[in-house]
Amino acid sequence: MTSVNAFSDGCAHVAGHYVPIAEAAIPIRDFGFLRSDATYDVVHVWDGAFFRLEDHLDRFFRNVDRLRMTCPLSREETRTVLIDCVRKSGLPDAYVEAICTRGEPPVETRNPRDAVNRFFAFAAPFVPYANAEAKRLGLHLVVGTPRRIPPESIDPTVKNYHWHDLTAGLFEAQDRGADNVVLLDLAGNLTEGPGFNVFCVENGTVLTPARGVLDGITRRTPIELCAALGIPCEETEIPVARFLAADEVFITSTAGGVMPATRIESHILGNGAPGRITRQLDDAYLALHRDERYLTPVSYDD
Repeated sequence: MTSVNAFSDGCAHVAGHYVPIAEAAIPIRDFGFLRSDATYDVVHVWDGAFFRLEDHLDRFFRNVDRLRMTCPLSREETRTVLIDCVRKSGLPDAYVEAICTRGEPPVETRNPRDAVNRFFAFAAPFVPYANAEAKRLGLHLVVGTPRRIPPESIDPTVKNYHWHDLTAGLFEAQDRGADNVVLLDLAGNLTEGPGFNVFCVENGTVLTPARGVLDGITRRTPIELCAALGIPCEETEIPVARFLAADEVFITSTAGGVMPATRIESHILGNGAPGRITRQLDDAYLALHRDERYLTPVSYDD
């Protein structure tokens, strides 16, 4: 008789136990739910191995500290839980998330200092930002009307769930027939999109916003690859007019890697196909997924 894996649709770690992802829940009084008072990190598993897991753990624990929380699990325990979620699910390609919430304080107080912080994790089937056709043809992006929450209000380098501006922009993009949206800051400079960083290429130089954005691990990878490949790269202020006049545009995300955009608003970039530098960085990024220095393999159960 063939056994059925109860975790095949995904595995979650809640309150110290592994459960099928459909059964995972967060207590309704947790400030992570009531106040979006949480931080998280997402790492992907590709062909049975985590990519840059240690970098994601570095950022996760740094951000927990910045929010003045204490993760109930150590770094080593967190690594084990993430690996076990994937191992139990049996998923060769997975989207894996670690979450630390403020938790809930005793009923007699609302003071966040009194809250008991909680840890959650899950592994789910990997759903890419862009399918094979979109990767081949390039995405259609628009510049959204909502402005990105300023970093003076919410630190974007601390991964968070404050997405109202991004979600409003995404609805606008869909209403306008685009694939996705990028937002500007209050001064009209480029920031980021819903779950991704943005790059553009200008006269052979790769540019990406220096302020008001998440320091994405996938963002970091093309920056490092540019240095290795001898491609000029700058983290700088990018006014919207400069972005709209770019020779190439691509976005980066854990959920999609390096993804070309070939249409910005109504403007077709180049010849309507992904640009040379974008393709070069995408190829180099994918090659790193075969480099053992960046990989943490998962040993699956039979």
